Amino acid sequence: MKMNTKTKAAPTAYDEMMLGRIIDFLNGIGIKVKETGLKDDCFLPGLFPKESGILLDRTRLKYPGDLLHEAGHVAVTEAHLRPLIGTSEMPEQWPKPGDEPGAILWSYAALLHLEIPPRVVFHPDGYKGDADWLIEQFENKNYIGLPLLTWMGFCKNDENKPGATTFPRLEKWLR
Repeated sequence: MKMNTKTKAAPTAYDEMMLGRIIDFLNGIGIKVKETGLKDDCFLPGLFPKESGILLDRTRLKYPGDLLHEAGHVAVTEAHLRPLIGTSEMPEQWPKPGDEPGAILWSYAALLHLEIPPRVVFHPDGYKGDADWLIEQFENKNYIGLPLLTWMGFCKNDENKPGATTFPRLEKWLR
């Protein structure tokens, strides 16, 4: 890992190139990442989902993979609600608790697509201590949340293999 030398306030070391790859990917699929200053009250340090995208404060960000997880929440949100994320106009609790498995699995598909190690997203300080367990499940093809992603249209049933899907390849990146 390379130390973030651009700012003195960065709380931890992380790979700037990895973060750049994640940002480029998200911008490319329509989840715009905007860099700005944020307060300390974000759920994940340095990140705030807002209006179909994510606000990013590099000086407060701890883990670049957290950006993929937050993007998963934006991605699984219905298209008509995405522009309302982080605003007072959002008509219901966001993110929906039931969307969490989909956001987690979406972020796993994204890291495979980007060819980055699972530990980048599933780090020891996240997922209520279950990061290693999640990695183990996914590497053993126990894709928790797969029925949700299939229902949302991110992947489809594989016609050549009954009971199988096209996952981890996604048909689309936004719901």
